[in-house]
Amino acid sequence: MFSRIRSDIHCILERDPAARTAWEVLTCYPGLHALILYRRAHWCWNHGFKWLGRFISHLARGLTGIEIHPGAKIGRCVFFDHAMGVVVGETAEIGDGCTIYQGVTLGGTSLYKGTKRHPTLGRGVVVGAGAQVLGGFTVGDGARIGSNAVVVKPVPAGATAVGNPARVIEAGADVKREQTASQMGFSAYGISQGDDPLSLAMRGLIDNAAGQEHQIALLWQAIEKLSCLPNSTTHDCVPKDAALQETFEADKLNQLVGK
Repeated sequence: MFSRIRSDIHCILERDPAARTAWEVLTCYPGLHALILYRRAHWCWNHGFKWLGRFISHLARGLTGIEIHPGAKIGRCVFFDHAMGVVVGETAEIGDGCTIYQGVTLGGTSLYKGTKRHPTLGRGVVVGAGAQVLGGFTVGDGARIGSNAVVVKPVPAGATAVGNPARVIEAGADVKREQTASQMGFSAYGISQGDDPLSLAMRGLIDNAAGQEHQIALLWQAIEKLSCLPNSTTHDCVPKDAALQETFEADKLNQLVGK
């Protein structure tokens, strides 16, 4: 029991820059208190003391603001950061090293008892504030759920899910973010650069338009040189409205979509 508490305190000190000492974490972090009470409730639930397990869970909800069903399965070094309003359903499973922020729901979409109604989080998953993960599917190891995302389908390992309904972005973010995330052990609030697929699509269109304008300008410049040769019979080298210079402001448009 004490070794589990020590490992929980250690993981909080690693992931939360606001945590200063082990004593502060032990006495002032409701996420740790919720885990300690959950383990008592979970033991009672698994040993046939269903009502007592639910009662301990109910007390923990009132004391910490975090509601964890005693039937849920939670691994080691799970960090509920702030975590007010977190709800974890009966058949939910949370893998080792996960980080869950405030307002998260690991909920179910089925009313049939005895079935897998709630999600399974793999190892090292980060679930951002206000995210709703609903259904009996799996979120793969190292995946990130962005803040306020509504996830209703599986998320592959290492991918990011953002939006409502959530859109899944496969792994492959920039190298700098990956290096920083590996040093910290997680990506805070499940946020990383290049997460919004709509912005990514807009950036692709902007880059494509800028490339086309560059090519058109080069073509007009070539036409100007050819038509203005000394033996050319053309009096007007090129039309007055020819786009010899690029005017497409790709940088400004990229700033508008968050690049």
